[in-house]
Amino acid sequence: MDIKKVHIVIPIVMAGIIGYFGTEIMDIKKVHILIPIVMAGIIGYLGTKIMDIKEVHILIPIVMAGIIGYLGQVDLDETSLVISRIPHISRPSSQPVRQVDLDETSLVISRQTDLNEAFSVLPRMSYPQPFVDKPQRTDVLLMSPWLAPIMWEGTFNRDILNAQYRQKKFVVGVATFAVKKYVRFIEGFLGSANKFFLSGHRVNFYLFTDHPEKVPSMKLAPEKSLFIIPVQNYSRWQDISMNRMDIISNRIRTHWHYEVDYLYSMDIDVQMFEHIGVEIIDTLVGTISSWQYTKPRDSNSYERRPESRAAIPSGEGDFYYAASFYGGSVSEVYKLTTACFKGVTEDRANGIEAKWHEESHLNKYLLYHKPTRLLSPEYYWDEELPRPQIIRVKRLSSVRKDLEEVRS
Repeated sequence: MDIKKVHIVIPIVMAGIIGYFGTEIMDIKKVHILIPIVMAGIIGYLGTKIMDIKEVHILIPIVMAGIIGYLGQVDLDETSLVISRIPHISRPSSQPVRQVDLDETSLVISRQTDLNEAFSVLPRMSYPQPFVDKPQRTDVLLMSPWLAPIMWEGTFNRDILNAQYRQKKFVVGVATFAVKKYVRFIEGFLGSANKFFLSGHRVNFYLFTDHPEKVPSMKLAPEKSLFIIPVQNYSRWQDISMNRMDIISNRIRTHWHYEVDYLYSMDIDVQMFEHIGVEIIDTLVGTISSWQYTKPRDSNSYERRPESRAAIPSGEGDFYYAASFYGGSVSEVYKLTTACFKGVTEDRANGIEAKWHEESHLNKYLLYHKPTRLLSPEYYWDEELPRPQIIRVKRLSSVRKDLEEVRS
């Protein structure tokens, strides 16, 4: 076409790019896609005018570039350009409150915030001034080596936290399992959680059980809801324990990423005795085991056999985390449970079972994906242990029971 000036390529390439992105951004599926193509040609032509290129017929390759940009998109499924970018999930028929982009490793929740709420301020309140040279506690570790706070009684002001978090209007989900004889613990768990768990904040309790008919009728606080979800039974309690990760992961994919902002997994055979509030809210949260919080790493109950996917090499390990209480943002819990169950599945294929089942896989995951917040042993204390002075408050505790009897 006798184009002798190399720089004429610039408007042609620009036209092609605009033609391409016009189809991407505008999601136009019919013949009127010619609008961005013609616009591309015009812009390309004007580019020639600016550059003092006077041959009018140069418009032809510019328009062709726009058409090529469009044709690069015609192999997409015209029924849904949006959903095709979200693998493994279909858009529901009704618009959800929370719109989520889900891929194989993460969930991202986007939320609309009212400007009036965004610029609102904390209510006025009176409390002692903090000083950097006067730590609230000196008898315990308050910060992990990776700068994650460790929550202890006396290290935070719940009134300030509540005032801050009420502006966010978040919803917290709690997943718990009452299978076989563990249904006997439902009433104690829900009764204490209704009173002490995130009082004044929205909470959805998701109770998985193989005996829905045995769930007692209970009146919960207005901001709390109970959802009973039937689940199959397993002959071994170990299989029940290890399959929880898979159930939680799948439920996040199908339901919870639309319903909650944060998600926590808790054992059913526990009761709460003091308030557990918004101090537990963070991206990825682990609870330090009450049995092993003072032990050196080589004495902890990590899985050490290299054959297991849960193996932690000797000389490695931070804290030992209890699988009885963990959580975080719904996207991070999705990553955690998906990875842990993948490890469980690979161990099964290799004929091995981790030392402490899903808890071993949880500890492996949290070693290499550091929690952003740690809960001290106050948040899961075992009743069989004597309480040392550093445990000023027993917020949550396991229920005394005959393990062999309830697991049979």
